[in-house]
Amino acid sequence: VEEQRARWERKRSRTARELLETEHKYLEQLDLVITFFVTILKAKGTLKPAVLETIFGPLESIYLASHVLSLQLERGNLGPGLEKFCQNLELYGHYAENLEQANKTLMEQLGKNKAFRRFKKLQETRPQFEGKKLEDLLPLPLQRLHQYKHFLRDLLENTSPDSAEYQKLAKAVKSVSEVSRWVQDIIRKRENSLQLLRVQKLLKGQKTQVLTPGRWYIREGWLFVVPSKGEELKRRMFFLFSDIFIETKPCHPLHLLNSNKLACQAVYPLHQCTVDKVFGHTQGQGGLLSLAFPHKTLLLMSSDQQDINDWYRSLSAAVR
Repeated sequence: VEEQRARWERKRSRTARELLETEHKYLEQLDLVITFFVTILKAKGTLKPAVLETIFGPLESIYLASHVLSLQLERGNLGPGLEKFCQNLELYGHYAENLEQANKTLMEQLGKNKAFRRFKKLQETRPQFEGKKLEDLLPLPLQRLHQYKHFLRDLLENTSPDSAEYQKLAKAVKSVSEVSRWVQDIIRKRENSLQLLRVQKLLKGQKTQVLTPGRWYIREGWLFVVPSKGEELKRRMFFLFSDIFIETKPCHPLHLLNSNKLACQAVYPLHQCTVDKVFGHTQGQGGLLSLAFPHKTLLLMSSDQQDINDWYRSLSAAVR
């Protein structure tokens, strides 16, 4: 038991030291943004206050919370320091919610505000930035949140459940995990919106509405449609979403406007669909899927066994 305690203590001390060292590094980088951008821009008035607020969000408050945490860690107040720090974790969620708009506003200002463009370029040439750009530094809080999760879990694992600090650390781990999930959810939704928008732009015309609230993009790829009568196989591009399955074919390569777009052939709702593997259970070449809808059955083929298995899994899960 004594040996185990000593081992825990060594690992715990190492993690606490690493947490403090990386916190100092993180603070240095945040300080660059606040000192060379936020503070000077406020004083100069190069950007309107509302624009400044949109680009940098609650970055100053995040910096202050981390500064207080690093002072507590330096004094060895690990449990109480983290407990107090977790009261400010919501800032990270709000920062994540604002980040997309922050990047958009930054790009807009660089496009139309000559004074800001010059200022940004000048600040980034300072040796302290080590070649980094403002865009590289803005996502730092979200990267740091991910690190906190791992550090705090390690600390908890190497703290004796009988110690006074255990409960405080357990509470801190719970808080960081919750905010981390919140941030991941924001990122997932943003990535999904970008995928929906990309597919919408790929399709010719506006008839097929891909951008629908609550819809999730799952996958896409080429498959052969097997006709019911003995016609030739048709190679089609399919897009699978959480509620629909879209069949498309490429537009004519010589078309003036749509040469690189896809024409929608059919939109199949998934709520009344059943998926079956016709063959493809063996390790042979490729396979065939049958998708039965109320008024149509679709036979899809691929010569790649792995591909057809992946489609089968994705379609079955989406239908479920």
